[in-house]
Amino acid sequence: MQFKINLQLFTEEKTERPTPKKRKDSREKGQVLQSKELNSAFLLIGAFVILGLFSSYIGMTMKSFTRSIYVEYLNTDYLFSIQNLYRLLVYSLYNLLKIIAPISIASLLIGLAVSYLQVGYLFTTKTLAFKLSKLNPIEGFKKIFSLKAIVELAKSFIKIGLVGYIVFQYAQGQLETIFNTMAMDMDGIIQVLIYILVNIGIRAGVVLLVLAGFDYLYQKYEYDKNLKMTKQETKEEYKQSEGNPQIKSKIKEKQRQMSTKRMMQEVPKADVIITNPTHFAIAIQYNPDDFQAPRVIAKGQDILAQSIKKVGLENDVPIVENKPLARSLYDTVEIGAFIPTELYQAVAEILAYVYRINNKV
Repeated sequence: MQFKINLQLFTEEKTERPTPKKRKDSREKGQVLQSKELNSAFLLIGAFVILGLFSSYIGMTMKSFTRSIYVEYLNTDYLFSIQNLYRLLVYSLYNLLKIIAPISIASLLIGLAVSYLQVGYLFTTKTLAFKLSKLNPIEGFKKIFSLKAIVELAKSFIKIGLVGYIVFQYAQGQLETIFNTMAMDMDGIIQVLIYILVNIGIRAGVVLLVLAGFDYLYQKYEYDKNLKMTKQETKEEYKQSEGNPQIKSKIKEKQRQMSTKRMMQEVPKADVIITNPTHFAIAIQYNPDDFQAPRVIAKGQDILAQSIKKVGLENDVPIVENKPLARSLYDTVEIGAFIPTELYQAVAEILAYVYRINNKV
């Protein structure tokens, strides 16, 4: 009996740390490490701190607004006229903006600062791209009942429970102060209410800040986990960034062939080929009018050495055997380089010999 196994059922685990390229690509897609709870906590604390700092300004504005409402807008025979209602609406909106402006501006700056500290500067439109998968009801149900949704729900219950407990405990301790406001004037009532609100807000913000610290660690864990790669993904990315090793090998081989071809074209210009005699061959050229010293224009080992000798014979280039010199030249002098001073004497003797047998001297 034969069994067919679908190997695609066995997905490779993501065990490899994300590469810098993977992190960069993820960031460009808008997938960044960020805790929204951290933003909320700092916004809440910052808003109530600003409320406390501007309490006198807010109190005076509210007092002036309330007095004007009762004196100028409600105490009139034309209370329900369109003109009076319009003036009342405009005046109310104006004073509302005056009250919330310091808090709104401060909250905006705090939100931008906290986001920048977490993410840095990032502008991308890829998160706004339309995806048909977002309209898939099955995927929607999966998100609703996913582990992430359950964690978010649990976080919400914990936040509500802790913040509610803090607010209840503090408000319970301020009941006597709240009842005493009945004997105060408007200035006193406003100051007491702002004081209580600021204390409640800061206490709730501190609780949220502690929770946000744990949330940030959790988000970092999830972020790193989602970015992990399989071994195959790592290999594919390496191929894309560094190039396919097989293609690179072929390119290098082609470059070597072209370099060898150019070198072999220089061999006929040599004055002498020094060999050892079977393993190495070095073609030397010396032109006193152009160069101060002889230079190596071609060299090779084994098969390439035999090719250099063959081209030399075909072009009547003298071939001289000198094993130590051939090995030294091959190991120490690159193609196109001049002969080092320590080998001048040995090469000069060979060149003198070649010139003599060719009747060049």
